[in-house]
Amino acid sequence: MDIIDVLGKPCPIPVIEAKKALRKKAAGEQVQLLVDNDISRQNLEKMAGGMGCPFSFEKREDGNILVTITAASSIPAAAAGDDGGGLVAAFSKNTMGTGSDELGAILIKAFIYSLTELDTPPETLLFFNSGVKLTTEGSNAIQDLKKLEERGTIISSCGACLDFYQLKEKLAVGNVTNMYAIASAMGSAGKLINL
Repeated sequence: MDIIDVLGKPCPIPVIEAKKALRKKAAGEQVQLLVDNDISRQNLEKMAGGMGCPFSFEKREDGNILVTITAASSIPAAAAGDDGGGLVAAFSKNTMGTGSDELGAILIKAFIYSLTELDTPPETLLFFNSGVKLTTEGSNAIQDLKKLEERGTIISSCGACLDFYQLKEKLAVGNVTNMYAIASAMGSAGKLINL
């Protein structure tokens, strides 16, 4: 059995790689991953539990952890966390959470990457205030946003916000919108994530 090496890979990559591998397995077949920290092991264990998949791990002499997940007979998309249908995400800043802006930039990039891995992509992504910096030249999220756009996600950035930050000419993905359209998209969302 091949072991998926995710040593040194940041969250959420070990979980995403495990889900990809499990989708290709029949019930009872195993997926093994090699991780280098207990947080990754815990995240994989939670994912496996939510999907109804048996889970085990072994700490190795080199300090790494070998995780084994056995594919369940069926994995509902909702349990796998992969149902993005009807989802609208609103980005009001170019970082995620409060506290360290450096960490917040890493987290927002990981969140947008995670959206690309959903079976059903989000319906709409809205960017306003400093969130528009994520859709303009120089953003490390452009490649992931373009993947989402290719899969049918509508990506819209507030025109007044682009003007305020003098970024209108640097828009690299999506279209320019207005606050009425943003409010309408948020109001009619099946599911809304407000970041």
